[in-house]
Amino acid sequence: MKLSCLQENLNKGLSIVGRAVATRTTLPITSNVLLTAEKSRLKLVATNLEMAISYWIGAKVEEEGTITVPARLLTEFVASLPNENIDIELSSRTKTLSLKCARFEARISGVDAKDFPPIPNIDEGIKTKLDVDTLGKGISHVAFAAATEESRPVLTGVDARFNKDQLVLAAADGFRLAVYKLNLSQSVNQHAEVIIPARTLNELNRMMTDEEEGVDVTINPNKSQALFRLKNTELVSQLVQGTFPQYDQLIPQSHTTRVTVDVADFLRATRTASIFARDGSGIVRLVAASDGDGAPGKLTISARSEEIGDDVGEIDAAVEGEEMKIAFNGKYLIDVLNVLTESQVILETTNSSSPGVIRPVGSDNYVHVVMPMFVQW
Repeated sequence: MKLSCLQENLNKGLSIVGRAVATRTTLPITSNVLLTAEKSRLKLVATNLEMAISYWIGAKVEEEGTITVPARLLTEFVASLPNENIDIELSSRTKTLSLKCARFEARISGVDAKDFPPIPNIDEGIKTKLDVDTLGKGISHVAFAAATEESRPVLTGVDARFNKDQLVLAAADGFRLAVYKLNLSQSVNQHAEVIIPARTLNELNRMMTDEEEGVDVTINPNKSQALFRLKNTELVSQLVQGTFPQYDQLIPQSHTTRVTVDVADFLRATRTASIFARDGSGIVRLVAASDGDGAPGKLTISARSEEIGDDVGEIDAAVEGEEMKIAFNGKYLIDVLNVLTESQVILETTNSSSPGVIRPVGSDNYVHVVMPMFVQW
């Protein structure tokens, strides 16, 4: 292996694949990055056995070859170099990778590439294409609602239903549910439902920030793996096996109170209340009432802690129906309000012990359900 490439390109590539490098592992080689010089490109690959990221950068290749080296060491060294050409050469006898850039030089001991876990090749299966902005918005609206604890593995993923030219993403952690509908750029030839790890989608969302072209998605025939292909990057992920809850039944179909408020005002008042809610189990209380006679109503957002004190905020609201009293975990409200791009939001409730439903005004493709907290009024 003998090649040269730009420090800037290699640094970017290592930072992208580095997200898939295993940190705590029983298989030491998964903390390495695989380098393969081929034709006029250098391919970088990292995997933690659940997810693999491949990235290609342009390079002047004199000799093809492949090796794995410790990812963290290589990444930190390359990041510290000046933005100039890096000459890379592998001694096939000693498995040592030498790097030269300006007046810096390093030698890194490598491990034979044949010991690196094979990366799945997914060519067949259910194929579709999505616009990166559309998919990015979908991921940001649902992934945060997935569970982080492994006690119920299916809830650590995002349920993805592919049907004709539509994709429905859903995530739940037992306390909240987020459902987002988006259009596919390329229709699927069969209905499919898979559970994609939330971490995979969050990594994909990071990768798509600089992308202008679409993302190609392939689900393998037995629905155990998925491939996401961008211009210079491929992400292969294991899928979560199991059955996702039938969430359609969890979305209330009726309400007794509907409150319409400004998103920015609601977010500010909830953030302020959450400061006082930290010592009070995160409980934020909402009270909505209309003044009648067509006058605008108000939404009062408060929190109190026995030891610290209390806080009350008031914002204008359009209130339809009965007076509302309900309490939520402030973090859950902040999470959903943070991702809304619309200027106004609707909160629908039935009573203080029933779930609250949050919908953005002017958009019918997103719904968020939050379980209430029980408090003494």
